[in-house]
Amino acid sequence: MQEEQRERARRRIAELRELIAHHDYLYYVLDAPEISDAEYDALMRELAALEEKFPELVTPDSPTQRVGGAVQSTFAPVRHRVPLLSLANAYTEEELRAFDERVKRWLGTDDVQYVGELKIDGLTVALSYRDGVLVQGATRGDGITGEEVTENVRTVKAIPLRLAGGRTFSLAVRGEVYMEKKDFERLNRRREEEGEPLFANPRNAAAGSLRQLDPRVTAGRPLKVFFYSLLDLEGAPVPRTQWEVLSFLRECGLRINPHSRLCRNIDEVWEYCRYWEERREELPYEVDGLVIKVNSLAQQEALGSTGKSPRGQIAYKFPAEQAFARVEDIIVQVGRTGALTPLAVLTPTPLAGSVVSRASLHNEDYLREKDIRIGDVVVIQKAGGVIPEIVRAVKERRTGQEREFSFPTRCPACGAQVERPPGEAVARCIGLRCPAQIQEAVLHFASRDAMDIEGLGPALVKQLFERGLIRDPADLYYLQRSQLLELERMGEKSAANLLAAIEKSKGASLERVIYALGIRHVGLETARTLAEHFPDLDRLMAASVEELQAVPEIGAVTAESIHRFFSEPQNRAVVERLRQAGVNLRAEPAAAREGERPLAGLTFVLTGALASLTRREAEEEILRRGGKVSETVSRRTSFVVVGEEPGSKYDRARALGIPVLSEEEFLALLAKGPEVLKEKEGRG
Repeated sequence: MQEEQRERARRRIAELRELIAHHDYLYYVLDAPEISDAEYDALMRELAALEEKFPELVTPDSPTQRVGGAVQSTFAPVRHRVPLLSLANAYTEEELRAFDERVKRWLGTDDVQYVGELKIDGLTVALSYRDGVLVQGATRGDGITGEEVTENVRTVKAIPLRLAGGRTFSLAVRGEVYMEKKDFERLNRRREEEGEPLFANPRNAAAGSLRQLDPRVTAGRPLKVFFYSLLDLEGAPVPRTQWEVLSFLRECGLRINPHSRLCRNIDEVWEYCRYWEERREELPYEVDGLVIKVNSLAQQEALGSTGKSPRGQIAYKFPAEQAFARVEDIIVQVGRTGALTPLAVLTPTPLAGSVVSRASLHNEDYLREKDIRIGDVVVIQKAGGVIPEIVRAVKERRTGQEREFSFPTRCPACGAQVERPPGEAVARCIGLRCPAQIQEAVLHFASRDAMDIEGLGPALVKQLFERGLIRDPADLYYLQRSQLLELERMGEKSAANLLAAIEKSKGASLERVIYALGIRHVGLETARTLAEHFPDLDRLMAASVEELQAVPEIGAVTAESIHRFFSEPQNRAVVERLRQAGVNLRAEPAAAREGERPLAGLTFVLTGALASLTRREAEEEILRRGGKVSETVSRRTSFVVVGEEPGSKYDRARALGIPVLSEEEFLALLAKGPEVLKEKEGRG
């Protein structure tokens, strides 16, 4: 019976994957969806449910695997099989026609056609498909060696994990990952609200998103892609022209730009350039020019390349629109995470279809590097055609009345200390009572890994803040039933449940309290370490930087951050109010901690599918007992838990002599503690 269910699931999973790939192709490549978002989501949910039930049927090219992979410590270098050369530039009609004359002269013929393509302002990537399946993604780098970003590339929904139509040949392609203007503006608005530094333009946003060490961050960014070049092909006829290449890529399910044009001569090329120079603002994404390519691939090969550029291609660059403005003032905004961002207040100046009155100066280093002063006349432009930026100060127009700006050492919103750790560009307010970041601080304080106050979500926190009921996290413990009943959508039962959850949180462990305070560089693991070494919060608050650094795994940056946080009077005041409210600020006795954390000091790696637990459930069981979970096997690994069809982690464990646990042994370990497996641990 179980085998029959598995076979039915296998067939349905294959059917769902094919359906989802088909609809991805219609949506991302053809821009012609046939089903609603809700219907598409239903297919994905059904597939995810089946794969959860039968994890052994999950494959790397499944649509559910787009968000996955461990956080990376760095990007591995990738040497490109075919060099990704840069292009020579042309800025005028005369330079374009000179390019045409060179091409004809080198080829010895006037019979030359061109393909014109929009030059997308994004990040170049090279993708490799083996037997029709995506196996590698890399950035351009220096053209010879790039960085491997395979896990991040897999999260971009416009990139197929498997070639369309069941194609099983192997190929390498070049494309451009980008972000549309509206998505870029939405992302920057969110970052501004959260107090994070703004991206200067859509290209930087796309590049920063694709080069995240955590693929889950990339997955949350609205990235898209256009493909335009075939680097290598095995197992299929090679196209003869660039125009055929574009058609071939589209047939493979690889998204191409619909505005490319086949031009019979250089006159049509120039007409194409003029057309888009006038209309580029109509596009939903940024282009910084056009790419002109000799259409015949045989002619391109005959032309060859210089040391860094192909002779059969050239980029026509659009001129940037700029204007002069005067810096009337420089102010500092405080974001929701405490980040301080300097902002230039400009005389209202018309530029590229709108009136510009402000421009971000990003951070203190940027401000100093540009040497922008209050009263300066500056050159401004829209970075990527969207975000106003200051290009330079016009120093020759200075009168001597200009004033240098001093970056604040105290938060302009609350007066708390400003922290800027060595090596970081962003300065942050560390105050727990900072009005600019109180909502974010309270949400973190109440989160599941912190004080775990159920029912306290963003909408409710916003109401509490707007009504003046909370100014810091400690205010939660002084809320009254009558105050809650005055809030929107808050009835007797909801108020009672919230007050009960707040009361219950008073008994949270010291490690949770430390984590809940939101000290920079102090995650849950670091909070656990601190709680193990300091018996109560008073001892931690009084610790010197040297004492903190003496704690294993606490480095200089983290020690400085902790010390600075507790030296801020408003933070100490919040801790005192937590104490008065009855919140636990002491660690459990060592014996009690050991009883609740029998796996403390042990590190586990999981590989293969477990029959009785999902991967997430197994990890939570380990963490709940004080253990750690790692994605990689090393000599510091205590045990490797092996399920069905284990991967290379099992082989590495055997090679290193790491103890291996079966599922039965793992369950026994969870139930009875490490004593039952003393002989397997072999570590004394």
